[in-house]
Amino acid sequence: MGHPNIRATHRSTIEITTENFLTPRGDCIVGVSADHSVSDLRDSFKNRLRKGASLTILMEAGGYRDLVHAEGSPYLTLSDSTSMVIRKSGFICPRTLCIHADKAAADLNRGLISALARGEPLRVTLSIS
Repeated sequence: MGHPNIRATHRSTIEITTENFLTPRGDCIVGVSADHSVSDLRDSFKNRLRKGASLTILMEAGGYRDLVHAEGSPYLTLSDSTSMVIRKSGFICPRTLCIHADKAAADLNRGLISALARGEPLRVTLSIS
């Protein structure tokens, strides 16, 4: 879901959270009240990510869309029950969905971000190849 405090100005990460609030400091967050975190993903999906599969993340809101391409890693724990984080870097923690992404929050389509700031619902589709 979108939120009035969505700014998406972070230069190295994108975050989607199950929490229903967002302060202006959350500059990497593009969606709140998500119905999934990394711990909710199917085991078969997690296993493919841990084998280093390539991941494509499609984000859609208010008629706008953007694609992010990233990689899995054998070091992913995918255990956080609150959020999922897409990282341009190789840093891994329990919230990390994927690493070496080609975009961060600041790189996303600004029409998409404006729609999210208006409260439009966010649809995220994860595809492994």
